[in-house]
Amino acid sequence: MQSTKSLLSYRKRNTAIAATVFLIPVFLFILIFIVYPIINSFWLSLHNWNGISSKKIFYGLENWKTLATDTVFYKSFLNNIIIVILSIAIQLPIAMALAFLLDTGGKKLNFLKMVYFLPMLMSSVAVGFLFKYTYDPQFGLISAVSTLFGGEGMVDLLGNPKVAIYAVITVICWQYIPFYMVYFLAAFSSLPEELYEASIIDGATYGQYFWKVALPCMKGTVKSAAVLSLVGSLKYFDLIYVMTQGGPNGATELMATYMYKNAFQTMQMSYGSTIASGMFLVITLISLLTLRALNGREEA
Repeated sequence: MQSTKSLLSYRKRNTAIAATVFLIPVFLFILIFIVYPIINSFWLSLHNWNGISSKKIFYGLENWKTLATDTVFYKSFLNNIIIVILSIAIQLPIAMALAFLLDTGGKKLNFLKMVYFLPMLMSSVAVGFLFKYTYDPQFGLISAVSTLFGGEGMVDLLGNPKVAIYAVITVICWQYIPFYMVYFLAAFSSLPEELYEASIIDGATYGQYFWKVALPCMKGTVKSAAVLSLVGSLKYFDLIYVMTQGGPNGATELMATYMYKNAFQTMQMSYGSTIASGMFLVITLISLLTLRALNGREEA
């Protein structure tokens, strides 16, 4: 009995040592590349610094006071919210429909899985350049199609402040629908096949199976996808910057692009850090509220 306890104790100690050895690099990575930059960003927001000079002048809460009255920041936040709402409303339903189609279609639709996933294989910068030229008012595809069907030509979607944000959202959805399609497809594939067979035997149609059986079983997956889309939309940067750089007249300005311009173009590194810190607080707060609302609704 004593030897058995000693053996169990020995195994637990070895397991704890192995776990510690493997977790130390992860903790170091998190501390160096996540925790330290966040803390340093908040620290820089309390100073006046251009990012080059060796002297940092303590500024107190002046940068935060400026941010509290910065209309451009509020406009960029509103643009982020528009992207959040439309991304969730467009990406998730279309991705769900495609995933259900591919799941019920069997092996004969495997080729379409690859075709639908192609946009996700391209980098956001490449997609941005591709659609920047597609939207070009002189040589772009949109203007060419407009002229072909008797339109006036010269359709400048990215140059029109009223529609520029929606033109960009269309591109974002085109690129990221495949990601959520694969995400939902994995969830469909993990459902027990007996559920589908029982539903069909009971006379359920494909639509009834989807709404009454599959979708309720995927609540957790849908919730996770919504949170992923929300967080990603709030910190979006690369594609927007490549296509419009926040223009025209701030119509597509986002919090991330506004932060980049202040930190690296006008060399107001301290104010850029303030915007980044504000982004962190906003994204964290909205994500926590969303998770709380979703969990509360699920429990209810």
